[in-house]
This record gives sequence, C-alpha cells and structure tokens, in this order.
Amino acid sequence: MTDPADLSAAELLAAYRERTLSPVDAVDAVLRRIERENPVLNAFCLVTADEALTAARASADRWARGRPLPLDGVPVSIKDVFLTAGRPTLRGSRAVDPAGPWREDAPAVARLRAAGAVAVGKTTTPEFAWKGVTDGPLTGVTRNPWDPSLTPGGSSGGAAAAVAAGLAPLALGTDGGGSVRIPAAFTGTFTLKPTYGRVPHYPASPFGTLAHAGPMTRTVEDAVLLLDVITAPDPRDWSALPPPDAPFAATVPDVTGLRIAFSPDLGHARVDPEVAALVASAAETFAALGANVEHADPGFADPVAAFWTLWSAGAAKVVEHLTPAQWADLDPGLRETCDQGATVTAAEYLDATAVRMDLGRRMGEFHERYDLLLTPTLPVTAFPTLPVTAFPAGRETPDGRPGERWTSWTPFTYPFNMTQQPAASVPCGFTAEGLPAGLQIVGPRHADARVLAACRAFEAARPWAGRRPPASAP
Repeated sequence: MTDPADLSAAELLAAYRERTLSPVDAVDAVLRRIERENPVLNAFCLVTADEALTAARASADRWARGRPLPLDGVPVSIKDVFLTAGRPTLRGSRAVDPAGPWREDAPAVARLRAAGAVAVGKTTTPEFAWKGVTDGPLTGVTRNPWDPSLTPGGSSGGAAAAVAAGLAPLALGTDGGGSVRIPAAFTGTFTLKPTYGRVPHYPASPFGTLAHAGPMTRTVEDAVLLLDVITAPDPRDWSALPPPDAPFAATVPDVTGLRIAFSPDLGHARVDPEVAALVASAAETFAALGANVEHADPGFADPVAAFWTLWSAGAAKVVEHLTPAQWADLDPGLRETCDQGATVTAAEYLDATAVRMDLGRRMGEFHERYDLLLTPTLPVTAFPTLPVTAFPAGRETPDGRPGERWTSWTPFTYPFNMTQQPAASVPCGFTAEGLPAGLQIVGPRHADARVLAACRAFEAARPWAGRRPPASAP
C-alpha cells in the first residue's frame, strides 16, 4: 500500500472522496515522516502536530457529513515568513521575539485555513529570507533530500525540502529574487512565482515589489489547486490584483502554435554543460508538442547591480531597529549586505528603479513577439553546504563561480522579480550524479494561466513526480 505521505494533494482529495483514506490517517503519516526525516533535513523549524491532528479530525467530520472544503484535510507547510495566528513567525532570526503577540494570519494562511488545509508546521528560511541558500544562526543548516550534504537552495529551502521528501504535498513560499525557483530546481519539485500581486501578501515585504508569494508542490496539478485558493483578494494588500477571470484548474495543457523563445544563457550567463544539455532537451519537447520554438535572447545586460541596490537597501531596512547586540548576532553575510544597503542614496535607488523600468519595457516588447521564454532555472545543480563560520551556516556560493554573494549563480531568476513576470520552474531531468535540474518558463505579466498551461503540457509529456529522493534518515 502506498504511504499516504507520498500522495499528491489531488490524490489525497480523491482518496477522501472515495473514502479509501481518512484525513487523520494522511496527516498522521505526514507527521511520522516529519519525525523521521526532519532531524536530517532540518526542513521544519516548528511542527504543530497536536493542532494538525485536531484539524484533521475536524476535516474527517466534514467529509463524513458530505460538506468538504476545497483543500479539506490536505497537509501543508508554511514558510516561516508568513504570519500565523497563535504561533510565532521568527523569519529565521534570533532578533524576533517569539512572545509576539501573534494575532493574525497572512492572507494566504487565512485562505488555507478557510479551505480546510491542515498546517503541519513552519519551514526554515535564512535570516529574513535574504539569500539563495537556507541556513542561519537560529535554525542552522537545511539540507537537500537528494543528498543531505548539499543545499536545497533558498530562501524557501525548507519548503522545497519538505515537498520533495513527502513532509506535506503543499507548501507556501516567497520569492524576491528566485526564492521559490532556486530550491525547486535543486530539489526536483515544481513552483510558480506568480505575477506580482496575484497572491496577496501582508505585511508588505521589506524588499518591496520584488517579493512574490507562491505555491511549491511536486506536481503542477497540486500547484493549481493551491493557487485557486490563495489568489483571493485581501484588503490588507493594496497592490493585490483582482481575482483571475477563470480558475487556474481550467487551464488546458496545450502549447500548440505558441511562439516560444529559448535562451540557453540570456546572452551572458555561464551554464554547466550537463544542465545546458538537459534544458536544451526540454526545449525540444515543446517543439515536439507543437509550439514554434526558436533561439532568441531578450537582449538585456545582466541587471545584477541594480537588483543588488534594491535588495541590499531592503535588507538594511529590515534590521534598522536592531540593538547592537542583535546586530552582532546576525548572519555575517546579512550584516555585510545591510552595510552596503545602508549606504544606498535616494538617487542610487531611483537609478536602480529606472533600470528596472527599462527592463520591464524590454520584456514587454519581447513578449509582443514571443508568448513564452524558456531558460535554465539555474546554471548549476545543488552544491555542498559546509560549515564555514562559527555558527552553523552553509556555503553561499558553489566552487568555481565568481562573486561571494548568491546572485553570482542565479542570473536567470532575479531579472524576472524586477519585471514582476510569472516564472515557473519545472524539473527537466537529472545529471549523471542523480541531481535534478530545472527549466524556467517565463510569461508576460498577468499570463499566469499561459505559463501553467505550458507547465502542464510539459509535465504530461515528461512526468517527473514518480522519481523521488532516497530516504534521508540514517
């Protein structure tokens, strides 16, 4: 019999409907998996077992009465940057007081509760979600289910590791420069960074309109189920978009006739050969599915300097209230980033914003010619996370990459936070060492349904969910 912890959200809902499985059984299986795997992976910083089982029993009662909610009884994890009523949201930092008060849910968390999903805990994040790997002074190092000596990426690394290892089929993550797509590529899972504002977010991120909230799952179908719940408007987010015109579940997995640009390197990135070959093969799949695929670059220079101006200024804002003792306790890399951000002038910030606006214009014009853009999600696969400082932390960059910050190896992700476009990462194969690689599918702003349709078509042609990481427990 299949372990319920290995079932997708869609499969769980079908089993509940057919009464071959109870939400209590499923949640109990997930909690047992967490108990076994989390000591190795460190994906969860908080597990709410008693609350989850109570919610699962309430869900079972609704199913028995024939009155289930949209995600009734499906286990979900929540990245520890989303407010959660009654539980602390520490954002990976010792500087946050666990005492709270913690009185309200973030919009996506509130929608999940209303839909009957069962939160099993909060997942790890680097301190204040500042970098592309997941470790920090508060929670230590989070590890990759495919090989626990490697990083799962970040900043939603705990969420991705949890999904990949079967520690809940659904997860909430955030993405300010690649933070759902980076760990999805490293863990062989699926994610979508929706158009900015598609998923309401409160309180506003200190990284401003770079930061998106989105689903992290093993399958596109599960992401669609989650999106259809969390995209409802919330009055606390003034920048939230109106509800989509149609449920994302209605998207048809068809790319016939779409004009798709394939850019292997965006014109400036260096990609590891194995990753490049896997992504090129994935692009050929779209041509076989009936799309018109051609090599084409959007034609912009690497905007990393402008991105880093915006990003470091946001980081500096996060910590401006800290005491000297709290400042000394921060992740050293975060301190360096905040020191840089504190020197950013208003004119420099506006110059970076102008670069961002021009990049958005260029991509808008590019999508007049092409419906979608394909790139690697990352130019590398997961790399070792080794202790390198006095507190338990990991390596921020892989060997052989220039630069000491995480943006040195994420050239395909952060540009599309600057433009606010929807961008998904789909698993597109494995290297000779058995490590997953990701294909990024980017659409014009507001074309989330088109991106999801392409993801569903690719998944149908080259399904990935059946290949799972080895057991992580010793």
